[in-house]
Amino acid sequence: MKKLYFLLTAVFLLAISLSMASASSLKIGMVTDSGTIDDKSFNQGTWEGVVRAGKELKLDTKYLKPTGTTEADYLQEIGNLADAGFNMVVCPGFKFETAIFQAQDKYKDNKFVIIDGAPHGDDGKVVVKKNTVAIFFSEQESGFLGAVAAALQLKSGDVGFIGGMEIPAVQKYNWGFQQGIAYANAKLGTKMILKAENVIYQGSFDNVAAGQQLAAQMFDRGVKAIFCAAGGVGIGGINEAKARAKAGKTVWIIGVDVDQYSDGVYDGTKSVILTSSMKKVDEAAYDMVKAVKSNKFPGGKVLTFNAKNNGIGIPAKNPNLSAAVQSQVQSVFKKLQSGAIKVSDQRGSLLK
Repeated sequence: MKKLYFLLTAVFLLAISLSMASASSLKIGMVTDSGTIDDKSFNQGTWEGVVRAGKELKLDTKYLKPTGTTEADYLQEIGNLADAGFNMVVCPGFKFETAIFQAQDKYKDNKFVIIDGAPHGDDGKVVVKKNTVAIFFSEQESGFLGAVAAALQLKSGDVGFIGGMEIPAVQKYNWGFQQGIAYANAKLGTKMILKAENVIYQGSFDNVAAGQQLAAQMFDRGVKAIFCAAGGVGIGGINEAKARAKAGKTVWIIGVDVDQYSDGVYDGTKSVILTSSMKKVDEAAYDMVKAVKSNKFPGGKVLTFNAKNNGIGIPAKNPNLSAAVQSQVQSVFKKLQSGAIKVSDQRGSLLK
């Protein structure tokens, strides 16, 4: 019995030591999607969450940008990170779905996080293995809040929407934005207009020049504020708004994914960012790294970040929104949390 006791104790201690060694050797990698690491949006927000966790937990972090956007391109960079000892990989974007589907089997000892997508094979069947977590956001709720805030602040006039690629996450921002404008007009006394000609998908996330051109055309048509859910294309919209603001014109951009206020700064202190429709990708990435570190990784699950769990919202500080508007938006947010307001993730009712 003594021998058995000592044997079991030794096995137990070995398991603990291996677990501690595994946790201490955690290295976090990220592969960017078609945008860049400094896109002021989705990639950057995800990376900032990874970096924050890395600094706080004293972990190595690294990102790689693929040369292309095919499954093979993504798998190559995931493999390069794995070969370099990065045993947790975060991938932002639906384009990683088939690559992660393969990687979760090929690198069974690694952890994977895919944001805005779920791993599946060619047959489309979603399979989330125990070493993978798939994360989605209620972009429609975020877009809804941004629209309500803009409508309350501007009260009347035209608004527009510029999307990047016409993919589910961007579409949900659009539908939520439309429903937010309709809600504000019906319930909050605003008189905002969103014309079909001012709802455009550019088709990419990195064409800054095209974004600036589209924004210029909308502003020329009298649009007061544009919601840009378009990554680098949205940066073009911000650049156009800044140029016009410097010339003395009043135009606005509603930012996306992260608080883009600082990206809209001109003349030292002023910003063209009215507010931002945020989904907390940085928090999602940060939370998943912490979960792995504490052996609480929710492997095999599909998670949704929404108003109820504070996964979406507008920035806590909105210098271009009045205190009264911010208070009203907070009231709307609480109704989203309680379910009193439900926002559809399908086409809104404003445009037919």
